[in-house]
Amino acid sequence: MFHCAFLALFYGDSMAKEKKVTVAKGVKVSRGVEEKMREKKGSSSAGKYKTVAPKSFAGKSGGASKFSFPINTLARARNALARAHYAPNPSGIRAAVYKKYPQLKLNHEKREGK
Repeated sequence: MFHCAFLALFYGDSMAKEKKVTVAKGVKVSRGVEEKMREKKGSSSAGKYKTVAPKSFAGKSGGASKFSFPINTLARARNALARAHYAPNPSGIRAAVYKKYPQLKLNHEKREGK
């Protein structure tokens, strides 16, 4: 708090406010929160997809940060499936991807012979 008051005194109010960073489309958090999100297992990419809508992430269902494992496109959904094993709960990532892209589940079942 003292630090903010010090900055306000010498640099004006604009420098005193905590810097906010965009982690998803329309979502801003303070810089420290973004760094803590990346510390969570399977969340190293949290905050790197600034143009993706918050509902287009599968991380929360897999136990990772809610702004990781983007699934806004078919290619990113396939990538999320390939990296789901890094999440604390890989089956949650798979479920979110298959819910949004049922054709991927059909492809998986064909490959597995089910």
